[in-house]
Amino acid sequence: MPSTSLTFTSPEAHRSWLTSQATLPAGFRVGTTRFDFVPREAPKPAKMTLTLIALDKPSPDFAAVFTKNAFPGAPVIVGRSRLAEPAIGAILVNNKISNVCAPGGVDTANRICAEAARLLGMPPAQVLPSSTGVIGWGLPEESIITHLPQAVASLTKESMMPAAEGIVTTDLYPKLRSVQLGGGRIVGIAKGAGMIEPNMATMLVYILTDLVVPREQLRAILSRVIETSFNSISIDSDTSTSDTVVAVSSGLVPCPDLVAFENALRQICTDLAEDVVRNGEGVRHVMRIQVRNAPSFPLARALAKAIANAPLFKCAVAGNDPNVGRLVQAIGKHVGAHNLQVDLSRLRASIGGIEIFSAGAFRLNPEKELALVAHLKGAELYVSKPDADGIFSAPIHHPPHERCVEIEVDLGTGSEQATVFGADLTHEYVSENADYRS
Repeated sequence: MPSTSLTFTSPEAHRSWLTSQATLPAGFRVGTTRFDFVPREAPKPAKMTLTLIALDKPSPDFAAVFTKNAFPGAPVIVGRSRLAEPAIGAILVNNKISNVCAPGGVDTANRICAEAARLLGMPPAQVLPSSTGVIGWGLPEESIITHLPQAVASLTKESMMPAAEGIVTTDLYPKLRSVQLGGGRIVGIAKGAGMIEPNMATMLVYILTDLVVPREQLRAILSRVIETSFNSISIDSDTSTSDTVVAVSSGLVPCPDLVAFENALRQICTDLAEDVVRNGEGVRHVMRIQVRNAPSFPLARALAKAIANAPLFKCAVAGNDPNVGRLVQAIGKHVGAHNLQVDLSRLRASIGGIEIFSAGAFRLNPEKELALVAHLKGAELYVSKPDADGIFSAPIHHPPHERCVEIEVDLGTGSEQATVFGADLTHEYVSENADYRS
């Protein structure tokens, strides 16, 4: 669960809270610039934001994990090569275009990094690129290089908020979490709203700390933390070609305890992962799916994701309809399709703490049906209504609460467990993705 149970009455209240969390760790600066351009592939006006995260001094202590999609974006290809470099000095992010399978994409990314490095006074290999947006389009290299000096000139040591806002695309609001640990800080931001079932991370995540965490330990910790955070969410079962999670230490503050650091990083990543789901395209309900007493963690997580990704169950949740047969069929489908030797005779399932299934049979009655509807409605982020043209769109620009549809499945056949955050499937999601490029 989130470190706190937050509620926000307005976008202004949410922004105020984000701002209070956004103080940069020592040794970092962030800056942004925004400009107009015309994509070659679809010649009509568009806007792009460049976000620059720079260290005062390049650091050897950095970690990154990238998508396992077999068609990775050019920034992912370049980013993987950066892991062998002795130090990193900056991260350059653009939105709107993801630079995936675009002709000459890797060369373009390298040239842009080289220009950013020149402006910052560091070797080109110390700049790590990231891109997010439309797949297949090429970056407007000339426009990016023209506007890089503005991004450099805007660098500030004060707040992570410009970066949190700069990396978004269809996100309704920025996502930022932080933890104070000893005399140091950990601050993380995330971008992601659709094409989300990470196979390593989420779309774009950047985590900065001034605590001393040596390179090898940081890489091992990040890999462990990702498994129970960004690798345990799904909005729409699609794995992005651009998924990237980067963690960087400026190494200016002694770390009192690496175990405490790992726990703090896990909390930030878990909270950001849930934030991504809550801010998913068209999401009106977040589902927290807990599978307990399973034979193994991979099986528990796979079953939880099978529920999270079941289209009919997702639609039922969107409509506040406790059609629990769709939940049970999703479990049975996964077990049967993968020929898993799992004894389901002890399976118990509940929603909102209300038992719906046990000993191979449903346990329902009219009172439970009413209570289940109430639980679904209580977790709803907003009430959906079409506009005059019949178009559904999300009418919120902040997270009003952090309540979830609570789903628990107890297999009774082991001691392992997993928690997955998923989302419903709404009219708004279809509307958003039906004309994403246009």
